[in-house]
Amino acid sequence: MRAAIYPGSFDPLTNGHLSLIQRGLQMFDRVVVAIAVNPKKTPLFTMQERMQLIAEAIGPEPRVEIDHFEGLMVDYVRKRKMNVVLRGLRAMSDFEYEFQLANMNRRLAPELETVFMMTGEDYFYVSSNLVREVASFGGNVEGMVPPTVLAKLTEKFGKKAP
Repeated sequence: MRAAIYPGSFDPLTNGHLSLIQRGLQMFDRVVVAIAVNPKKTPLFTMQERMQLIAEAIGPEPRVEIDHFEGLMVDYVRKRKMNVVLRGLRAMSDFEYEFQLANMNRRLAPELETVFMMTGEDYFYVSSNLVREVASFGGNVEGMVPPTVLAKLTEKFGKKAP
């Protein structure tokens, strides 16, 4: 079985993330969406909320598993007995960071392979950070996030702008 881990904070899940999961399922038999706990960040959504929002956005797809981890991703990947990590690229700045990260991961775990997938042109400018910022000021992020995430952002920040 070909399987990949798709790690990230997913705070919140965007349509770009969702697109990558769906496209990842065209390449892999199974995708594990692994939410990383980053102690340097204060998340907008709890771990449970993020797991629920991802599950709602994906729907009943038995080939997707939603999990979370703390610590080094390479340790999590080894624990799961997997060796492929799926990562999305939006822009050149993403490539530089992801290239550095992939090489560090390979240094720590030589058996680990990173598969990069370009984001669709509809979402190349969308990031979780930008979505959170726009939503916090009342901006409309409809079309950038799944409807359930939009509802949760509206609940957190108040009414969306017209």
